Amino acid sequence: MGKSDFREKSFWLSKGEYEPESSLTGHVDADVAIVGGGFTGLSSAYHLKKESPGLKIALLEGDVIGYGASGRNGGFNMTLFGLTLSITALRFGKNRAKEAHLYMERAVDTLKDLVRELKIDCDYEHPGFLRVATSEKYKKRLLHEIEFAHKMGLKGIEWLDENALKNEVRSPQYLGAWWEPRCGILNPAKLSWGWKDVLKKMGVDIYEDTKVIDISRQPVKVSLTTPKGTLTAGKVVLATNAWSHLIQPVKWKQIPAWTHIVLTEPLTQSQFDEIGWQNRQGIEDARNLVHYYRLTADNRLLMGGRDVSLSYGKDMDKDMNEATFRGLEDDVRSIFPSLRTIRFTHRWGGPVSITLDMAPALGYLGDNRMVYSVGCMGHGVSLTHLNGKTVSDLVLDKKTDLTDVFFVNRKTIPFPPEPLRNLASKAILGYMHFEDKLYDAKLPI
Repeated sequence: MGKSDFREKSFWLSKGEYEPESSLTGHVDADVAIVGGGFTGLSSAYHLKKESPGLKIALLEGDVIGYGASGRNGGFNMTLFGLTLSITALRFGKNRAKEAHLYMERAVDTLKDLVRELKIDCDYEHPGFLRVATSEKYKKRLLHEIEFAHKMGLKGIEWLDENALKNEVRSPQYLGAWWEPRCGILNPAKLSWGWKDVLKKMGVDIYEDTKVIDISRQPVKVSLTTPKGTLTAGKVVLATNAWSHLIQPVKWKQIPAWTHIVLTEPLTQSQFDEIGWQNRQGIEDARNLVHYYRLTADNRLLMGGRDVSLSYGKDMDKDMNEATFRGLEDDVRSIFPSLRTIRFTHRWGGPVSITLDMAPALGYLGDNRMVYSVGCMGHGVSLTHLNGKTVSDLVLDKKTDLTDVFFVNRKTIPFPPEPLRNLASKAILGYMHFEDKLYDAKLPI
């Protein structure tokens, strides 16, 4: 893919004016090099420049800003860390599960405040979040999760029973919902490009169409090789997330998995009246392989999830999945029968970063000259923005409350090399499918 092809990657990226920056050519010196022009890299650059304005920062993006997950996702600014609170507690303990949720609450607030303070035009709304139960088994799962959250002392989460939920949004499948007011929805491509404007005004050097093809540690600095030039820097941030398996220092820390999205034509007022979604909350269900859906600024219904696609080796061409697209379109009609004649106008997909233990990880690589961040798990819009501040603290060798959270500099479980990587990924996905099938059954427990 080149710069001219990014418009095809999502509905978000297809809209609005955008002028890419030039490639890096010749040799450049910087204090900090950031590899990756998604939310992690953009936020890291912002917080570094804000904290230390004299730093010379160079941000290198292989295509255009927002080309990866940051320009293709559902646009949820939400608190979910990993998969669920209870799964995080099972892996890391209750105290760390609570710490993770509080980090994510801070992440949501950070992004909301940054959008407002910096006046970034990204169609931001803050309507809250519903995680809906679509079977008795999912209802039991959600009630357990809410009870678990309350026992840990977490606030701002409550159960809406079936009748109360009907006042918010109506579907014959809904039996109740987890309600959380701390959630926003936005246009992720506009947010990415708005960040670029902010960074340019701050003096950050941005290079697009600049893939990093080699990284080598020199005695003092780190050298990055690109197709048309080189860059040396005292510190390097690998903000590559789903592309990290293509970069040697972080090759085994994550794999990409593709999520897929369909988008309808704008809903009419009568269609709104039928489904009653006047408060425009972001919605997910309680499946392992969730459905996530929301309304756009022009009142289209976006639905994503249902299944994921996996790749083998270095293959990064799994955006399109006809079976999943058809399934998502059927799901829209099933959840909202009054939309059975709705027309779908866009389909797209994109990779997200998955760690073997289903939790984010960031920290130093080898020594303090190189920092990485992976494992957004498909809920990274908020996470990446606070991670940018955490990355900034790491780069500046500052010990803060952010650098002390348990998933910073944690020991990660590496993925095995191919073909074992593919087999392990398929086994995990197969179990998630199996459990979802059991829970999807509309039968009493």
